[in-house]
Amino acid sequence: MRLNGVKFWVFLGLFAASVLLPGIALAAPSAADPSGANTGTAADITAAVAGAPTLAEVAATVGHNKVAINFVWTLITGFLVMFMQAGFAMVESGLTRAKNAAHTMAMNFMVYPLGMLGFYVCGFAFMFGGLGPVATLGGYAGLNHEFTITLLGKSFGLIGLKGFCLTGQAYDVALFALFLFQMVFMDTTATIPTGSMAERWKYSAFFIYGIFVGTIIYPIYGNWVWGGGWLATLGTNFGLGHGHVDFAGSSVVHMTGGVLALVGAAILGPRIGKFNRDGSPNAIPGHNIPMAVIGTFILAFGWFGFNPGSTLAGGDLRIAVVATNTMLASATGALAATLWMWWFRTKKPDPSMMCNGLLAGLVAITAPCAFVTAPIACFIGLVSGVLVVEAVFFVEGVLKIDDPVGAVAVHGVNGAWGVLALGLFADGTYGDGWNGVAGTVKGLFYGDPSQFTAEVIGVLANVVYVGIVGFLVFKGIDLLVGNRVKPEDEIEGLDIPEMGTPGYVGVKLDKYSETPMSR
Repeated sequence: MRLNGVKFWVFLGLFAASVLLPGIALAAPSAADPSGANTGTAADITAAVAGAPTLAEVAATVGHNKVAINFVWTLITGFLVMFMQAGFAMVESGLTRAKNAAHTMAMNFMVYPLGMLGFYVCGFAFMFGGLGPVATLGGYAGLNHEFTITLLGKSFGLIGLKGFCLTGQAYDVALFALFLFQMVFMDTTATIPTGSMAERWKYSAFFIYGIFVGTIIYPIYGNWVWGGGWLATLGTNFGLGHGHVDFAGSSVVHMTGGVLALVGAAILGPRIGKFNRDGSPNAIPGHNIPMAVIGTFILAFGWFGFNPGSTLAGGDLRIAVVATNTMLASATGALAATLWMWWFRTKKPDPSMMCNGLLAGLVAITAPCAFVTAPIACFIGLVSGVLVVEAVFFVEGVLKIDDPVGAVAVHGVNGAWGVLALGLFADGTYGDGWNGVAGTVKGLFYGDPSQFTAEVIGVLANVVYVGIVGFLVFKGIDLLVGNRVKPEDEIEGLDIPEMGTPGYVGVKLDKYSETPMSR
């Protein structure tokens, strides 16, 4: 539509008013600061005399801001780790059958609040009640009560006794930040057995387990490694390197979950149709490989919070090494598992094993990520990719344990490999003063064989403690409510009998997702 003369001049005037005139005005001197160079001055420092802070006031602001950066870093990375729960839910649901999708998702969902509340009530206190000051979070020393015993003239810390319900001296900003970050780590451990025990675990039994894992099982071993307990003091007490070192949880988080997954799946027994009369296994394919792949990528993304966040310090520039090593190990783990399956096992590049290979690399690098070079990170991932494949076949073919998602192989076996790798390959460029021992952390191949010894002791302690306590918990639950669903419910699928609602409505379930297949 053509504009007449009056409308044209009105339009031109409006255009000038809205576009040209503001441009002319901005050309004049202005107090605006588009580059940000003048934003944040002495006037922003809290001072007795506004705009004229003293040296002490400047130093206080610098210290406050440094700790604030660490707080923000720790909390944001904790948020990333929390999102890993969505990844676990998708991986486990995708690798199991459609008739159990709602049940598997519900376990992954509910373990979050159950474990959290247990950790809040007493788990955090048991794990960190004797921790002492955390320098990166302001140095607050309110958690200072560790229950210890004396053996061979040495003090062995066993359990913390301060910080229950985050009250009293635990009502502190630093400890609340630490709680959030450590809680989501606990949740990772808690959810691992939901994969190995999927498709036949009674929901009421899972419910009780969800409380126990956050209150007792996870926190006590965690105390021994991260809370100042006896594994952490193997260095100061017996000269074994820097004690059992685990930067972000290969043993504390993943191996603990893997051992629980092994014990729980063994007690629960295999799914109906998994094994033939002669003991040979049948494949039971997952119903949604794309879901599992997406879940794996979510987990890999969350791992950038898991490992770098364990510095508890946004100002620790080692986070670049940690993050890159994490990424490299995941890639080589995925590649090794894919090629190993393709060339030596099934002659096909199995997508589910691609996912497990990537996750195995992430699990294995979690302990040594801050202490090794990039080539070694790649090597750790390569080994983990082979280990996860062979461990899956060993658990299924030799131990005759049904683990639908490979949780034992991914988290248990490669959790152990991760801390042992640290004991072998820590290169001595990081970790000065770790666990109260002067000097940097060095592995066997860099001059300190005692560090490898400390890592071996930590692995054995995990297997013994978690294995025994897990056995007692699962057996106790079995006596109380029973662990296993009824056979007819398992055959029908657990969504309706256990959850009261199907995972999928209007979807016809095909035979490949519902019945075992001969290899």
